[in-house]
Amino acid sequence: MTPPPTTATSHDRRLEAAPAPVMAGRFAARSVSPGRSAGRAREPRTGRIIRLPERSETPSPADGSLSVTDGRSGADYRIGIEHGAIRAADLKQVSLGGDGPGLVAYDPAFKNTAACVSRITYIDGDRGILRYRGYPIEELAERATYLEVAWLLLHGELPTAAELARWREDIAAEQAVPDPLPGMLGGFGPDAHPMAIFIALLAGLSALHPEAKAVTDPARRAVEIRRLIAQAPALVALAHRNASGEPLPPPRADLGFTGNFLHAVFGGSRPDPVLERAMEVLFILHADHEQNCSTSAMRGVGSAHTDPYSSAAAAAAALYGPLHGGANEAVLRMLTEIGSVAEVPAFLDGVRAGERRLMGFGHRVYKSYDPRARIIKKTAYEVFEVTGKNPRIDIALELERIALEEDYFVRRRLYPNVDFYSGIIYEAMGFPVGLFPLLFAAPRMSGWLAQWQEMLEDREQKIARPLQIYLGEPERPVPAERA
Repeated sequence: MTPPPTTATSHDRRLEAAPAPVMAGRFAARSVSPGRSAGRAREPRTGRIIRLPERSETPSPADGSLSVTDGRSGADYRIGIEHGAIRAADLKQVSLGGDGPGLVAYDPAFKNTAACVSRITYIDGDRGILRYRGYPIEELAERATYLEVAWLLLHGELPTAAELARWREDIAAEQAVPDPLPGMLGGFGPDAHPMAIFIALLAGLSALHPEAKAVTDPARRAVEIRRLIAQAPALVALAHRNASGEPLPPPRADLGFTGNFLHAVFGGSRPDPVLERAMEVLFILHADHEQNCSTSAMRGVGSAHTDPYSSAAAAAAALYGPLHGGANEAVLRMLTEIGSVAEVPAFLDGVRAGERRLMGFGHRVYKSYDPRARIIKKTAYEVFEVTGKNPRIDIALELERIALEEDYFVRRRLYPNVDFYSGIIYEAMGFPVGLFPLLFAAPRMSGWLAQWQEMLEDREQKIARPLQIYLGEPERPVPAERA
């Protein structure tokens, strides 16, 4: 089975851009745009001036103002709305007067707070839409390569033929890891988790490249971005080979980006083209996903002007958590526990009773079918044509069938997410379970770096420093006599 050609050869072969989304609803609440000048609106009762958000070049249908009456004082305020959002700083002007603090917004886990303006990834979780720079994920997964998508995330447009050729050359030139890094493995035991090793190797690159601290220099940033995207897959393979002690094979000039990754992990001859294309698709699907936990860590640490290697290590540490990057491993454990299709009804009885957890269903953002899950499900069958069928797929399909039909799950909007099928593919391809989070981290590197770069270029961004609501003890003296 031969995958279709995917390389763009000119501007004319770019994917057709999707229409610009109407910025309303959930997306609008997390999208605000800097612009030309600040407006002012006079508060109707007290004469207080409330600053409206700076206007963008193209007003949104969700623009307007919010009228607020402070029940404590009776004062009325009008706060500007742009793209369905208000600026949290405007709330400070809602106060009881004097030197007292103004109003703050309390939002644990940032469930309804936009911390940045971004033009990279668009998600509509209610409709199951994911786009990179306006391009639907379905079209990119079918017609693009990972390196094209990485360029797209970083630069905003798909590369021309000349740009792509140069980009491939630049990445290939950086794929070999520096000599000191393999020596770091001697400090880890053979049972060390590969993700912990991966994080350490990223920090090691920071030590090897002190010049990367010049994060405000665009030319310097470009060098480090290329290096990190190129070497992330090799770091995954290096972490994987720690247990066996086998040396990392050098990159091969006759293999593409994902082909070299498979070769670095498994060795041997040229990877099967179907598996290489499947890896390409999986890398594309994991390249970026808006302001998730690890991306927020990348931006937050990077806001201190930390070098990209250390910032990426922080992002990878966030991804290491079982609530973020370990979900597909949890899905495999669940399928193993169920054991057979015949046991699915009993397992779901336990889910309804609150005794079991249905892993791989539901998502913080998606309230419908995760578009990445549809693509991975299709890719799974292509992989099975080469590797043989993973017996867990039948259990997964039965779980999905019941969850999509039964009212209990439909009412709770529990649909398969990207983790539900990805672990099945990884296992069929021969990846050990401990490597699953790293298979997430390597392709996400391009998204982390695109978001990091965007943050550094955003003049509104400063070092991240959230507020808190203090509910501890008031001032009190230290007792003169203490036990």
